[in-house]
Formats: sequence, structure tokens, C-alpha cells
Amino acid sequence: MSVFDDLLVVQEHDTAVDRLRHRRVTLPERAELARVEDDLASLERTLADVVVRRDEVAARQKRLEADLAAVEAKIAEIENRLYSGAVTVPRELQAMQAEVDSLGRRQSSLEDDVLEAMTEREPLDEEVAGLEATRAAHDQDGARLRAAIVEAEVAIDAELAGEQQARVAAAASIPAELGTLYEDLRRRLSGVGAARLVNGRCSGCHLTLPATELDRIRREPPDTLIRCDQCGRILVR
Repeated sequence: MSVFDDLLVVQEHDTAVDRLRHRRVTLPERAELARVEDDLASLERTLADVVVRRDEVAARQKRLEADLAAVEAKIAEIENRLYSGAVTVPRELQAMQAEVDSLGRRQSSLEDDVLEAMTEREPLDEEVAGLEATRAAHDQDGARLRAAIVEAEVAIDAELAGEQQARVAAAASIPAELGTLYEDLRRRLSGVGAARLVNGRCSGCHLTLPATELDRIRREPPDTLIRCDQCGRILVR
């Protein structure tokens, strides 16, 4: 096995490492998690808006109920005096009855307003509850996807460690000058610095070499450095 065969083994490990790193970055769970987080952010904005509207209605309902309770208390107070027998002057009794009648009209109006607020609030309460349930489901999906990403990363990192360790062992026999050339070619040529010459074709660029070039390569000694005249990669015969 020549040093060029060893270099091809190094290339295989480097390709595997690149593939694993790409897989780690492009895990489908990452894209799904991003969609969940986008949906969650949009939902949070909607929920915040609905909560503000619900709380405004709830505050209005509370104020109306407080006003209604005050009117009811005032009516009860006047009626207690009206029917207690403590007041005997007809004009005063008439005035008290008029006030009760006026407060009664106010009471009826407030009751209508409270009912309207309750009717307005009910669908908002239901919408908030639905959005909160959806948010909880998104939170669960997010937690599940994050756990899946961590699990996949652990598995990929274990494979990466194995490939990198094997790569170190395979590269031990590669001369420094050849290794430097290989690394330079890998940087410039999409991660592939060395390729097998198969049936007159470079497996790196997948182009067929001219017949004259193939004939020249055949006459070269086995330890000669051969480069693809199409892409410049190191060719392994």
C-alpha cells in the first residue's frame, strides 16, 4: 500500500468528518424547532394582545360591579329608612321614594352594562385559554425537539471522534509536504484534495483525462505524485 493509498484513506476520513459535521448542523429537528419557536413567538404576541383586551374588559366589569354594589347598598339604606317609620313627613318620604326610583334606574342600567361586559369578556377568556393551551403544546414540542437534538449531537460527536482518531492514525505515514499540498487542495476544492483515478476518470471532478495524459501517467513510477490536469487534485492510481 503506497503513501498515496494512505492519503486516500485520510481523504475518506476527512469526507466522513465533513459529512458528519454537516449532518450535525442540518439536523431536521433544528429546522422543526426553528418553526416551533417562530410559531411560539407569533403566538406570544397574539396572546399578549388578547390578554390586554381581556384585562381591559375585566377591569371595566369590576368597576361596573363596584358601582352596582354601591347603588344597591344606597337603595337598601334608603328603603330601610323609608319603611322604618322613623320618617313621617310626606314630602321627605316622597323625596326618598324618588331617589329610590332614580337609583333603581341607575341600577338597571349598571346591570345591563355588567352583563354586556361579561358577554364581551367570555369569548376573550376562551381565546386566552385556547392560546395558552397551544403555547403549552408548543413548549412541549420545543422541549422534545431540544432533547432529540442533544441526543443526535451526542451520537454524531461519538462518530466524529472515531473518524478523527482514525484520520490521525492514517495520516501518520503521510510526508509533511504531501500533507500540506493535500490540505491546500481540500480548502480550495470543496473538501476533496485526493481522488481515485478510475477507468481514466478523476473521481474528484468526474472528468475523463485525455488519452495522452493517461498514457503519460501509466509510464510514471508508482511513487510519482500525479495531479488531475482538469481539477488539480492528487490522483491515486
